[in-house]
Amino acid sequence: MNENNEIIDLAQKHDFEIIEILGEDMILEKDNHEFRDCGLDIRIHSPTVDINIASLNKGIRKESIRQIINCAHIAEDLNASAITVHPGIIGRNEPHLREQAMLYSIESIGEIIDNSNVTISVENMPVRGKFLGNTVEEIERIQEETGCYLTIDTGHGNTCGNLEEMLNLKKISYCHLNDNDGKKDQHIALGDGTMDLNLLKKIDTAIIELNNFDNILKSQEVIRKLGLI
Repeated sequence: MNENNEIIDLAQKHDFEIIEILGEDMILEKDNHEFRDCGLDIRIHSPTVDINIASLNKGIRKESIRQIINCAHIAEDLNASAITVHPGIIGRNEPHLREQAMLYSIESIGEIIDNSNVTISVENMPVRGKFLGNTVEEIERIQEETGCYLTIDTGHGNTCGNLEEMLNLKKISYCHLNDNDGKKDQHIALGDGTMDLNLLKKIDTAIIELNNFDNILKSQEVIRKLGLI
C-alpha cells in the first residue's frame, strides 16, 4: 500500500470526511491519482513556500500566480472541491506599499480565478504586520473585488481578535481548525489555547489543521463533545 492509500484509509478509519493536501512542489509532483474519487472530500492548500502573489517584484508575482494556477489544474484533475490561497505578504509594512500589495493581490487572485475551474478560497492570515488579509476589512475587500470564496483559519482569527467577525463573512468554503494563546500562530489542539470553542458552532465544513495526528484526534474529540459531529 502506498502513502496516499494509507492517508485515505487512516482518514476513513477515524470517520473523517474531508482532507486537505498541502500543495508544495514535492507533494504535487507525485502521482496522486489515489485521491481522485476516493470517497473523501478533497481540498488542496496551494503552495506557500517562497510564494507571494502580492509581491512588489513582478517576476516573483508572475511565477507565484503560475504555480497556483498549476495547483488549481491539479486540483481539477483530482476532483478537489477547492484550493486555499494565501493573499500574500508585504516586505515593508508602510501604508502606501501595503495598498499597492493589496492591489496586486486582488489582481493576482482575479487572474487565478479566470484560469481555473475549481473554487478559489482565500485564507485569513495571522496578526503579524507583514501578512495581508489579517483584518476583516482586507478579507472583505479581496472577496468583493474578486468574487473568491474564503478559508477561515480559527487560529489566525484568534491571534487577530476577529475570529467571530471572520466567521460571519459570506461564501466561506471551509475552515482550518486550530488553537493558540491568542498572541502567536501556534497550531495547537483545540481546547489547549484561548479560542472560544463555542465559535465552532458557526462552522459547517472544516479540517483540523495540525502537525501532530494525536492532536488531530484530540481535537476531534473536543468537537464530538460539543455535539458537532
